[in-house]
Amino acid sequence: MTQEDVKKAVDKSESITNKFESVGPLGRYLTDIKLLLSLLKDYWSGEYRAVPWWAISAIVFSLLYVVSPIDLIPDFIPVIGYVDDAAVVSLCLVLVEQELSKYRKWRESHLNS
Repeated sequence: MTQEDVKKAVDKSESITNKFESVGPLGRYLTDIKLLLSLLKDYWSGEYRAVPWWAISAIVFSLLYVVSPIDLIPDFIPVIGYVDDAAVVSLCLVLVEQELSKYRKWRESHLNS
């Protein structure tokens, strides 16, 4: 992962969010996706840097995978076409759970101040 990949994920945040809003099976991850995107935006802007690079890499990889036209299971296959996307996002959430919790607390304290 490079800084350019981070920028690409931030730039594609609207299409990432739209995919999760419009696709039933992925809808359960919408709140988490919005938090991941918020973390990336704050990281990119320099407001929040208390996150290890491996976590940023995992987040960027999973978000770019979801919007990539190249999937293990093509999205045009009804129902199962989103299984790989959901699996990648689920794995990412497990990997970055502690970092996401720290970010959530940081974000709440900054929004309330």
